[in-house]
This record gives sequence, C-alpha cells and structure tokens, in this order.
Amino acid sequence: MDIVKDLVQERPVVIFSKTNCPVSHSMIQLISGFGANPTVYELDQLPNGRDIERVIQMMGCKPSVPCIFIGGNFVGGPNDVLSLQVQGRLAQMLMDAGAIWLWNRN
Repeated sequence: MDIVKDLVQERPVVIFSKTNCPVSHSMIQLISGFGANPTVYELDQLPNGRDIERVIQMMGCKPSVPCIFIGGNFVGGPNDVLSLQVQGRLAQMLMDAGAIWLWNRN
C-alpha cells in the first residue's frame, strides 16, 4: 500500500494506466478537459508496475486500470468517475484537490 500512497500523495490527480488501454485514455481526456493536468503512471512501462497493479487491485480497482485518485483519495475506476461526472460532483472534487481553480458550467 505504501508504494501507491507515496505516488499519489501531494498530487491533485493521479491515474494509473496502461499504454494500450483506450478506457484509460478516455479518463485522462475527461479529466484533462476540465483543465486538470493529471499525473499518469503507465504500469506497463514502470519497472515496479506489476507490484503497483497488485496493490491497486487489492484496493478494489478491478480491472486494475484505469485507477483514479483525486486529492490523494482513491476514487475508483471509470464507472466511479463517470458517476461523479453525471452527478455534477467531479468538477468540485477537482477544485477541492487543487487540480483546477475555476469551473464554469456554461
């Protein structure tokens, strides 16, 4: 758990991804569309990527990618992020985490 905790602390948005995952790419685009600049860790390109993948699966992210953290907190996978977006809560979470400063719904 510490390996993931160290990677997500003090970063507003962290996405664990794999380079060939289109859903991960969609989540990166969604969050970037708010003006946020997520830190993205491509697990298939990290020497300890398999270890990280095991940890995030133990945390409940299945499939393992994309796995999203906002404000150091585990949000979940794409369904969780999309639910926040539909509920109108994603932008506020990004603001609270310091990932974006202002959001205009218009």
